[in-house]
Amino acid sequence: MMQKIILGIASILALAALLALTSCSGSPSPDLYTLAPTAGAVVQTQKMSVELRRVGLAGYLDRPEIVHGTESYRLKLSGNDRWGEPLAGMLGRVLTEDLVERLPQAAVYTEAGAISTRPDTVLEIDIQRLDADADGTLVLLAQVAVRPDGKTAQASTIRLTSPAMAEATTQAQVAAMSAVLGTLADRIAQMIQGG
Repeated sequence: MMQKIILGIASILALAALLALTSCSGSPSPDLYTLAPTAGAVVQTQKMSVELRRVGLAGYLDRPEIVHGTESYRLKLSGNDRWGEPLAGMLGRVLTEDLVERLPQAAVYTEAGAISTRPDTVLEIDIQRLDADADGTLVLLAQVAVRPDGKTAQASTIRLTSPAMAEATTQAQVAAMSAVLGTLADRIAQMIQGG
């Protein structure tokens, strides 16, 4: 009798393990997304080096899932859509590429990279918001500080919007995010030029 009970329990456990393996293998792979640099107007400066410090990021954005927006005090996350790399690092990488295009006389690099030299200008960015409103308008809110060597930082709060997205898809949102980051790079290039 005891042997039958043990065999019955073993059969139930084996079935449960098989079901768990089947359900795990059936889940779809996540769709990975990345931001991309965008074209912008060239800003003339003297030859200089610009170090972009690690981009600060609001905690609600610092996650693998793509945040579509907030509504009624709740985050709207994408289902199976993920960032291809940590968002703060990706923002730094893309903004660096955007600034390299806009500032051809400057050597722009990130603090986290392999280059270690004393920069002529230090750039600090804190992204406080980067998601869509209820109507689909993408909003970027950032604090930016440009500190030329030995001078007081020129700081600004920059709020940028992108028109409501025609399609409420993750791909459309990521494209809008890339475009608004390009506009942020335009503004930063002007700040560096005037620095």
